[in-house]
Amino acid sequence: MKIVICGISGFVGSALKSFFEKRGDEVIALSVRSGVSSESVAQKLEGSDVLINLAGANILGRWTKSYKNLLRESRLETTATLVKALSICEHPPHTLLNASAVGIYDSYHQHDEFSSHLGEDFLATLAHDWEYTAFRAQSDATRVCAMRFGVVYGRGGGAMAKMVTPFMLGLGGKMGDGFQMISWIHLDDLVRACAFLIDHEEVQGVVNFTSPEPISNLQQTKAMGRILHRPVFFDLSEWIVKLAFGEGSTVMLDSKEAYPRVLQEAGFEFRYPTFDSAMEEIAHAQD
Repeated sequence: MKIVICGISGFVGSALKSFFEKRGDEVIALSVRSGVSSESVAQKLEGSDVLINLAGANILGRWTKSYKNLLRESRLETTATLVKALSICEHPPHTLLNASAVGIYDSYHQHDEFSSHLGEDFLATLAHDWEYTAFRAQSDATRVCAMRFGVVYGRGGGAMAKMVTPFMLGLGGKMGDGFQMISWIHLDDLVRACAFLIDHEEVQGVVNFTSPEPISNLQQTKAMGRILHRPVFFDLSEWIVKLAFGEGSTVMLDSKEAYPRVLQEAGFEFRYPTFDSAMEEIAHAQD
């Protein structure tokens, strides 16, 4: 297959590139800069089989007004340009896999893809608008899947790279009260789930990219301490996290409990369904 990836330089994009190239697919990097014409983007998409859109500024950070604008523009403008480019193509990709996030859900319910309990904060609105823009590409020629990512864990980058060092230094601990639920996915399962969606054309619409077993922050902290053989008493109070990240602290303190109903009902099997299994693999990779 000919697979175009927008956002290929990131943690997820790099893993996808490696995976698809190893299985013999042609992988093309696509950069959509501000002001680029849809026509020029369409030329790069013409005749390709799959478009994977991961573009967007890192959600982890202090959400100043300017950074919130960057978070929106880097996602919505890029996606809008891609959607317009797809409409121009004579032979567009048959599949668009567009990134999204479980941040679209509220913090008070359990969720699968059919949940009606969506959040109303900045992150939920951003994810909603991002998906709305992407689904405009849905047509007889192109099916669209919105991949609602949980926290992505894997060796060598992503959230785990920021977490392991403090734990190895004995500075690990829960955030806030630790009761917030974390919906997560191992990078290997995320990559395999992308390939699964490409190969299963009957699946379309919203798809949760999360492990079937969410975990609380406190449970996660204890598991990391046990597997890394480190103490876990250096807790971060809610006010400290809010002081450091402002509104962006919601990414770490809000509860998100989402389940991958669509993937499981379609027959996808997780290689790392539990946090312990994922953490064991990542810790072993660090050795």
